[in-house]
Amino acid sequence: MNYSLNQLLSIVDNKSVEESLRILSGIFGGKIVFSSSLGLEDQVITHFIFSNDLPIEIFTIDTGRLFNETYSVLNKTNGRYERKIKIFFPENSKVEKLVNEKGPFSFYESVENRKECCFIRKVEPLKRALAGKQLWITGIRAEQSDSRKEMLNLEWDDQYKIFKYHPLFEWSFINVKKYIKDNNVPYNSLHDKGFISIGCAPCTRAVQEGEDFRSGRWWWEDNSKKECGLHASSSQKSKVKSQKSKIFTF
Repeated sequence: MNYSLNQLLSIVDNKSVEESLRILSGIFGGKIVFSSSLGLEDQVITHFIFSNDLPIEIFTIDTGRLFNETYSVLNKTNGRYERKIKIFFPENSKVEKLVNEKGPFSFYESVENRKECCFIRKVEPLKRALAGKQLWITGIRAEQSDSRKEMLNLEWDDQYKIFKYHPLFEWSFINVKKYIKDNNVPYNSLHDKGFISIGCAPCTRAVQEGEDFRSGRWWWEDNSKKECGLHASSSQKSKVKSQKSKIFTF
């Protein structure tokens, strides 16, 4: 299977979310996967996939530090669509080593410690979840951060050697919330309490009116450092230009 990034960008151009997912699931049959954090955007994409019975595997990462409300929406989603979201866990021995050596809250002490925890609990399970896949679907939207505005809705992730598609890239937060309401999609009740971006319980707080979208995540750190490593290698537009005509062979 040989495709250039430019060809795939043309395929999804001006297509609806449902149409794009259907086409891409045909192209990458059995090798396409969606990573869900069970947030609002991801619940919208899950609805598109499950309600249209698209052959796309959905997985989530249970870090072991999630909110009870997050587990609740996972359970409700599985029941609503009568399909299962696959769960990946961090390696037990690595979590034990980290907590035994540095304690349960080492991530508050430095950015390096926090990224170490994120790597063990999130990045390593992600690598296993993406193994053997060719297209990775995410809930990334352009307005979520300045760095994400510089991305394209479909790109090549050089770190994981995989195409990466963001079907809601141009959607606004208002669009997302309206779709959730109009389609009665299950969602995390924490969103009604000021939580916008929801991750691990010790690392997430509610966002106050006027605060930046990402201010609720790792609030004790500088805004420029607020990535957990899952999407750290996302291409910038200038970098993508050199990849558009390159043929990626699987």
